Amino acid sequence: MAEVVVFHHALGLTDAVRRFADALSDGGHSVHTPDLYDGRTFATIEEGMAHSEEIGGPMAIVDLARAAVESLPSEVVYVGFSLGVMPAQSLAQTRSGARGAVLCYAALPLGQWGENWPATWPEGVRLQLQILEGDEDFEIAQGLAATVPGAELFVYPGTEHYFAEYDDEAARVLTQRALSFLG
Repeated sequence: MAEVVVFHHALGLTDAVRRFADALSDGGHSVHTPDLYDGRTFATIEEGMAHSEEIGGPMAIVDLARAAVESLPSEVVYVGFSLGVMPAQSLAQTRSGARGAVLCYAALPLGQWGENWPATWPEGVRLQLQILEGDEDFEIAQGLAATVPGAELFVYPGTEHYFAEYDDEAARVLTQRALSFLG
């Protein structure tokens, strides 16, 4: 079974993110959920993003995530939800031994921010993207999926960026697809 790290979104390590991680664990995987907000959760994306800025912004989130996985084996699948996609994608692209990435709700263009997101995807690192149709990152996700050999792109209907937080069926499908990816 896989060693997995799940990075939360701007709302923090919410019950929904914990349920997702628990489902992966119940599937036989070893799952780690670093709390990059030290126990704080937020009611809105705006509040969570403001907190992210207070602790140093997106690059600080990536640095916190990198520190959180330092003691873990390198053969890891990284999962990120929205803001958590930043460290998940960065680590999948730059940490030796990465096995894969499951990017939910967001995606980053290759090569946009220097060494944290190189211009190429590493050979042998699998990729799955799960995103809302029409989301601001939708075209980026499509481009990434078209660039990375064997990448899986799953598109969900709806209007909520954190669609699986509010839709039990979407949460079930997202989780099942992640479990299938992990094997």
